[in-house]
Amino acid sequence: MGEIIGAGFLSHAPTIMYPESVRRELNAGKEISLVPGLHRLRSEVLDRLSPDAVVVFDTHWFTTVEFVLTAHSRRRGRYTSEELPRGMADIEYDLKGDPDLAKSIGRHVNAGGVRCHACEDPLLPIHYPTVNLSHFLNRGEAWLSVGICQTAQDHNFLAVGRAIADAVGESDRRVVLLASGGMSHRFWPLDELGAHEESDPSHVVTPEARAADEKRIGWWLEGNHAAVVDGMDEYRAHAPEGRFGHYLMMASAIGGRECRARGQLYSDYENATGTGQVHVWFERPATGWS
Repeated sequence: MGEIIGAGFLSHAPTIMYPESVRRELNAGKEISLVPGLHRLRSEVLDRLSPDAVVVFDTHWFTTVEFVLTAHSRRRGRYTSEELPRGMADIEYDLKGDPDLAKSIGRHVNAGGVRCHACEDPLLPIHYPTVNLSHFLNRGEAWLSVGICQTAQDHNFLAVGRAIADAVGESDRRVVLLASGGMSHRFWPLDELGAHEESDPSHVVTPEARAADEKRIGWWLEGNHAAVVDGMDEYRAHAPEGRFGHYLMMASAIGGRECRARGQLYSDYENATGTGQVHVWFERPATGWS
């Protein structure tokens, strides 16, 4: 019987891929906390847990008529971002897949009434929420990516998460879930952006967006996932990245509103050109997720 052994809400901000000298130049001489946080997550968490598979909820992979996830036996190549090639260029990736688990997830999602396609097309693109995290965290585990259906509503994301939990439970895999994305997600206008590249959260685009992010981080630290799920209507005013589908799918797979796993900060709450970013890890409680 398989199990979800841990889950993380992790930032993939492009800045993490810059050389340290450039990161410090943009951040008044200081290192951003996101990079050492990822190194700690690998050494303190993933090395200890030794998962068989990692499932990434990828906030830059938008689909329209169905959810899609990767079902390749392997994805390898070199990646340059169309959005920011100055910072993310010629990045090598080599990710083992798990076609059996991917196809099982697809079947469970479809059986639950949500359209889903497990895709193994070799020309399927990859996106940097997967590439950036795998650059720091991959050590040979199977990595699957799940897209964000842009026509989905909260209940669809929650249904997908439940189906993933069911599919993992029927497998023999020990699985880690990674919600790869930010929190509030509005950028400064281009003419103003250069003045707001420091990581200090005072540069988040509005005080209201910062307050909304920090409220949710507080709930995570308390293990109050119900408050986050129930507060989605309010939070949408601050344009959470990926419709916050990355969090909703992850949270639903570990118990949804009933989950009481307390978050552990692996970074500060930081700004990235106006958006809110943070690493939060949810360790599986000894009594189970919910």
